[in-house]
Amino acid sequence: MSHKRIPKRKAAIAVGGAVALGAAAILLPNANASQDGASDAAAAAPKTLKAGDASDLASQLAGLLGDAFAGSYYDGENKQLVVNVVPGDNNNVVVQAKKAGAAVREVDNSMTELQAGARTLKAEATIPGTSWAVDPRTNKILVTADSTVTGDKWDRLESTVRSLGSGMATVKKSAGTFKTFASGGDAIFSGGARCSLGFNVTAGDGSPAFLTAGHCAAGGDQWSDAQGGQPIATVAQAVFPGEGDFALVTYDDPATQAPSEVNLGDQRLPIVQAAEATVGQEVFRMGSTTGLADGQVLGLNATVNYPEGTVTGLIQTDVCAEPGDSGGSMFTRDGLAIGLTSGGSGDCTSGGETFFQPVTTALAAVGATLGAGEGAGDQAGGDQAGGEEAGAGEAAGGQEAGAGGGEAGAGAGDGAGQSAEDGSGLTQSH
Repeated sequence: MSHKRIPKRKAAIAVGGAVALGAAAILLPNANASQDGASDAAAAAPKTLKAGDASDLASQLAGLLGDAFAGSYYDGENKQLVVNVVPGDNNNVVVQAKKAGAAVREVDNSMTELQAGARTLKAEATIPGTSWAVDPRTNKILVTADSTVTGDKWDRLESTVRSLGSGMATVKKSAGTFKTFASGGDAIFSGGARCSLGFNVTAGDGSPAFLTAGHCAAGGDQWSDAQGGQPIATVAQAVFPGEGDFALVTYDDPATQAPSEVNLGDQRLPIVQAAEATVGQEVFRMGSTTGLADGQVLGLNATVNYPEGTVTGLIQTDVCAEPGDSGGSMFTRDGLAIGLTSGGSGDCTSGGETFFQPVTTALAAVGATLGAGEGAGDQAGGDQAGGEEAGAGEAAGGQEAGAGGGEAGAGAGDGAGQSAEDGSGLTQSH
């Protein structure tokens, strides 16, 4: 995992300047916002937003609307934030949400009711092979059961869902089996386990480190960038199962230069900051087994019951993944770090569900910051944007790659490095 300084002359990805989250354009209007004579219709027109800006607006509206807020999602086709509200006798909440720039949808189930339903599922249906998350697009709890949930276990799950009441939850069967995606192979190694590097970070003490999945730490404390190679990094903190699936792994050499980027194969995407996920958001995943894959965020704060135990607070997606992709990075084409691959069901041939650890939560828990610190290489926006080696091995054409350079374990297959029309270097690859 050789982390070389990457010369600017080799920069291969034309990524547009990232839009700072919390832009002034989406700040909630004050009571005098319409004094300029704008019509009520114009003031209520939904704003066109990027997914990251929509996430900021959703957070503001959740606080503004209080109990009337029933979740939100990003409409990628119209580039709008859709906010669910339970207005009750107070129609003013609808007016407020519309003035803020959201498309408003009145729904029946409040967030309080949906969260109570999730607690009931936790108490009565914590069965290995099941998961649940609030789906704001249906205003219901989406419950998923894998192929191992049969017989009495299936009856128990169905009974619990029925007890929630009509219109509160739906059950979906998955053909695969929920599992974490660690395996023997390439990328980053410990003993017989293979995982993928997520994002390079700076630990609280200033030392260079990276994030990966917490369940990967079960493979061992010391990790290498080659099968049977010398250890180059040591697990400092790990959580799994429980309130997350993440690990902080510190580089043994404090002079390691670990740029903040994702290796797409023969190109590299600078990672500029961490961000919260939004339901409906387009995301990309990089992993050492399957390379680049894409999809959408389906749910937030998901609970997944793996064979090893229950994990809470995850992001549910329809992005595919396979063994060895664990710990790999989930990000946007704008260079926002969103998640770390945890597990799921299916594969990249038949599809399936994949769950991710939110990067923001992991960073806060381990006290780290995204990117390289002093003495550990340049930050995003500097030399890290280039295209020479930042990891061990070649990535293009499906050849094996190491986990260096802040990528999600490289190993991209055919097309992983081909540029999309927007110049981001990202291609949809379901």
